[in-house]
Amino acid sequence: MRSISLFFRSVTKSLILISFLSAAAVNSASAQDAAAGAAIFKQKCTACHGIEKAVVGPALKGVDTKYDEAWLIKWIKNAPAFIASGDAKAVTASAYSPAMMSAFPELSDDDIKNIIAYVKVGDPKPAAAPGAAQAGAGGAADQGGVSNFMLFGLLAVIIIAFLVILVLNKVIKTLERVMLQKKGIEVEEEEAADKDRFAGLKKLSKNKKFILFIVLLCIIFLGSAGWKGMWETGVHTGYQPVQPIKFSHQLHAGVNKIDCQYCHSGAFTSKNASIPSLNVCMNCHNYVTASEKYDGKTSPEIMKIYTALDYNEDTKQYGENTKPVEWIRIHNLPDLAYFNHSQHVSVAGIECQKCHGPIQTMEEVYQYSPLTMKWCINCHKQTEVDHKDNPYYDKLIAAHDKLKKGEKVTAAVLGGLECSKCHY
Repeated sequence: MRSISLFFRSVTKSLILISFLSAAAVNSASAQDAAAGAAIFKQKCTACHGIEKAVVGPALKGVDTKYDEAWLIKWIKNAPAFIASGDAKAVTASAYSPAMMSAFPELSDDDIKNIIAYVKVGDPKPAAAPGAAQAGAGGAADQGGVSNFMLFGLLAVIIIAFLVILVLNKVIKTLERVMLQKKGIEVEEEEAADKDRFAGLKKLSKNKKFILFIVLLCIIFLGSAGWKGMWETGVHTGYQPVQPIKFSHQLHAGVNKIDCQYCHSGAFTSKNASIPSLNVCMNCHNYVTASEKYDGKTSPEIMKIYTALDYNEDTKQYGENTKPVEWIRIHNLPDLAYFNHSQHVSVAGIECQKCHGPIQTMEEVYQYSPLTMKWCINCHKQTEVDHKDNPYYDKLIAAHDKLKKGEKVTAAVLGGLECSKCHY
C-alpha cells in the first residue's frame, strides 16, 4: 500500500508541474503575440489610429468586442475591397472618416491576430510607486538604476562589518592572552611584536635593489598611463550628451523602419548629413502623438516639438513665437580633417551603420566609432571599390583612357568643378 501511495504522489506532483509549465507557456506565448503586435501596430497603424485616442481614424480600444476576429482580418487586409463587396458593417465603418482605410495585404492572419492581442492589452502603464519623488532626489533611482542612498548604505554596512571584525579580533586576542597568563605562560607584549614587524619594513626600505624595483614599477605605470592618455586625447568613443528632445532611433529607425535618408537627406547629396527641420517631424507627429502611453495625453517629448513650432494641437494652427531646438552635436571631426557624406554614401555605397554603429537599436545616440585617423585608414584598406555602373568611376576610367591615348585631360574632367574641392 505504501508503494502505491508513493506512486500516486509522484504522479500528482508530475501533473501539477506539467500544468504549471503549460500555463506559463500559454502566458508566455500570449505575451509574445502582444509584443509582436505592438511592433506591427507602431509601424503600420500609429499614423492614423491610437488605442485610447482618435487620430485620423477612431480609437481602437474595445474594437475586438465590437467586431469578430474574422471580420477584422478581412477589414485590415483590404478594406476598400471589403467595402465594395457591400458588407453592411464595412460600409458603416467607412463612414467614420473621409480618409479611406489603407489596405495591408502583406500582413498575415497571425500578424493581424497579434495586433488585436496588442490592442486588447495596450502598453503597460508605469505605476507611480510611493516615495518616487524621494527616490528621484536620491540620484539614479528614478531612472531604474541604483540610488545614492543604496550605495552609501551598502558602504556603511561594509565599514561597520569591518569595524566589528576588528573589535572581535581584538577581544579574541585579549581573551587568549588572559587564558595563557592564567596557565603561567609568558606572553610577548604586542608593542614588542609591532616593533619587530616595523624593523623588517625599515630593513626593506634600506635595500637599494628593492627601492630601484619600486621606482621602475612607478615609472612603467605612470609612463603607460600617460602614453594611453595622450593617444586617447580627442577620442570621444561612447560620448552621449543629453539632447533637448529624447528622440529614439530604436523606435523610428528600428521598430518603424524609417529610412535614414528620410530625415538626414543631405547624406546623399552633400558634405553634411544635415539635421532635419521640425517640419519633417510634423509630417508624422501632426497625427501621431503616442497618446496610448500617457493616459490619452500627448507625449511630453512631442509637446517639445509643438512648443518649438508654436503649434496648437487643438486648432492645428502655427503661431509666430517659434524657436529652434538646440541639438548637441555628437560626431565631431577636427578642422584639419575633411569628410564628405555623399562621397561615402552615394559613390562608395557605404551604409550608415558602418560608421555610426547599430543606430537602429539605440534609444539615445552615442558615438560608436573612434573616428581616428588610424580607424579611417584601416577602413580604406579593407573596403573594396565596386566600380561597375558607377558614374564616378566611369569618368575616371574615361579620363584614364584619354591619358593613354595622349589626349588632353583637364581638372574639370577629374571632378575639379565640384564645390567641395575648394569650399568646406
